[in-house]
Formats: sequence, C-alpha cells, structure tokens
Amino acid sequence: MDLRQAVAITAVAIAPFASAQEADNWKGETELGVLITSGTTEETNIKGRLGLVHEVETWRNTGEFRTNYSETEDETTAEKYQAALETDYKFAENRYWFLRGSYEDDRFSGYDFESTVTTGYGNRVWNSGDRSFLDLSVGAGYRYNKLDMVNAEGEDTEEEAIARLAGQFDYALSENSLFRQKLSTEVGLDENNTVTESETSLQANVVGNLSMKAAFRVKHVSDAPAGSENTDTETSLSLLYGF
Repeated sequence: MDLRQAVAITAVAIAPFASAQEADNWKGETELGVLITSGTTEETNIKGRLGLVHEVETWRNTGEFRTNYSETEDETTAEKYQAALETDYKFAENRYWFLRGSYEDDRFSGYDFESTVTTGYGNRVWNSGDRSFLDLSVGAGYRYNKLDMVNAEGEDTEEEAIARLAGQFDYALSENSLFRQKLSTEVGLDENNTVTESETSLQANVVGNLSMKAAFRVKHVSDAPAGSENTDTETSLSLLYGF
C-alpha cells in the first residue's frame, strides 16, 4: 500500500457518514490531511478523522474516530486507530452527567491497546452564542491496557481506577474562524500512571462547508512501556468538511 492508496482508503471509509447530513439534530465533520509526528515515531502520515454530535433538549451524544497511517519503502511506520464515545444527560441548563468510553490501538506505542471508561459531572461554565463556550468536567472510572510484551513485573496488562479531569474551550474568532483547545488528564489511583492529552487547533472557512484546519496535539504518559517515549506530538494541516 502506497501513500495514494492510504489516502483513498481513508476517504472511502469516512464518506458514507456524510450522507447523514439531512438527519435532524445531527452535526458532524470529516477531516483528511497530512500529519507530522515526533517521539515514538517520526514520520509523515495520513490523518483521517470523523466527529459526530447528536443533541436534543436533555441529551448530547458525541463520537470521535481517528486514524493515522504511514509507510516507508513498503514498511509500515505508523498505524493508529482511536475512538471515543460520550453521552451527556443535561439535568440543568448548563450542567450534565457524562458517561465516556475510549479505545486506542497504536501499533508503535508499546501497547496492544488502551481503553478507559469514565463517568462524572460536567458544567458549561461559560457560553456565548452557538460557537463559543467553555466546558469543564470531573469524573472517575477504570483503565484497562494490554501491553505488547510482559513488563518487569511479569504482567502483560495494566488495570487501575482513574480520576479524569477535562476541559474544552471553543472561541469563534469571526463568522468564518474558530479556535479550539481540548485538555484532559487521567490520573491512575493505583499505579499512579498519568495520561495527559492536549489539542490546540485553529480552523478557517475556505468555501461553503469546507475549512482548513491546523492542529497541534500532545500526549504524555508518565509511565510509558519500555522502548516507548513518554511524550508524543502531532502537528497537522488538513481539510475539514462540516455537515
């Protein structure tokens, strides 16, 4: 599989979701671009993403699916799949209870897979129009990770209770541009392994529903598996289609 084939496969995979644009109460965006990574892997990759939001008076459901892929001289050098689903019950105007699940399969992270389930309380502490807001949430849950190989303690899994702190800040710079900052920290309560993720992005409308997006992502694992970096960064420039 070469670079052009990877682009085509990603585009075909996310295209069917765009057909749901006529559905009531659904919003979404698909994204395709080039990704430059440093840390565990240092390559230029193809980045694909699908984000979905379904919102009614008392419920908000969100889903995000990501994939990164690259290869050099017929050798795969990066392969990552991520999914996160969350449902929020809005029991007051700006307050909600959330249930969230996440799954990540990164071939070069030292993990076979990483997964979490968390639940807790969230608050939209600031809101200005449809596109500018600040959400903060706090909760607790469980982490289950499968290692690629047995660690120094003779185990091939990581299991522990976790506490989760997260926030999302959206700010409409103009009618055609949006700044977004996401930040989350999941603190292990048994093994004290802390996973912190941050994404800073800026998107600007090009024409119609098509936008350009620049983003910088950081993931830090305080106790990464042997042979893996503690911090991975991703810098990307991509095209985004909203529906």
